[in-house]
Amino acid sequence: MVAKGFTVDLNKALVFQVGHLGKGYQEWVHQPIVSKEGPRFFENNVLESMTRTVWWAIPTVWLPVVCWFAVKSLGMGQSAPDVCLLVLSGIFTWTLIEYSVHRFLFHIKTESYWANTAHYLLHGCHHKHPMDGLRLVFPPAAAAILCFPLWGMVKLMVTAAAAPAYFAGGLLGYVMYDCIHYYLHHGNPSIDRAKYLKRYHMNHHFRIQTMGFGITSSLWDMAFGTLPPTPKASERSS
Repeated sequence: MVAKGFTVDLNKALVFQVGHLGKGYQEWVHQPIVSKEGPRFFENNVLESMTRTVWWAIPTVWLPVVCWFAVKSLGMGQSAPDVCLLVLSGIFTWTLIEYSVHRFLFHIKTESYWANTAHYLLHGCHHKHPMDGLRLVFPPAAAAILCFPLWGMVKLMVTAAAAPAYFAGGLLGYVMYDCIHYYLHHGNPSIDRAKYLKRYHMNHHFRIQTMGFGITSSLWDMAFGTLPPTPKASERSS
C-alpha cells in the first residue's frame, strides 16, 4: 500500500522511491526538473555507475559492428548497390521502431510499485530529468542483449545474404537516433532542419508530452495522427 501524500526525496536514491507514488507517479514524472546535474538512482555505487553512459560510447561501440555486418553481406554475394539499399531500408525500419517503442512502451501508463519503478528506469527518468546527459543514451551492454532477438527476427524476414546488411541499417539507425537525441538536448543547432527537430523534441518534453514521439523525424507522427499542433507565437517566445 502507498502512504497517502507520499513525497519523493530528491536528495536520496530515487529508483526505489518512485514506485510508492502509485497513481500519482504519472503526474510527478511528467513535471521536469531542468538541471544538468542528474539525480542518484541507487545507493549501491556499482549499480549507480551502470546507469551512466557517455554519448560517444554509442558510435564507438556500434559503428564497427555496423561495418562488420555490411561487409558480411558483401562477402555473401550481395552487390554494393544492394547492400546500400538494404542499409537504407534498415534505417527506415528503425524510424518506425523508434516511434512505436517511444509511443507504446516508453509512454505506457503505470501505477503499481514495480511498474512505476521499471518505467522510471526505462524512460521516466529522462522525462523527469531531461538534461541529465549521462542517462540519455542507451547503455551498450543492454543494447547488446536486445540485439540477439532482433537479429533472429531479421533472419526470418529477409534472405541469409541480405540479413546482415539490413540489420546493419537498423543498427545504424539506432546509432543515429541516440546521437541525434543527445544533440537535441545538449547541442546548439545552426541549420534549419536541426533547429526544427530540437524545437519539435523540446515541445514533447515541455509542452505536449502525449504527442510528438518521433526523435529523428516527424514522419510517423504525421502518419499516425500524433503530430502536435504548432505552438502559438506567445508560446514559442516564452
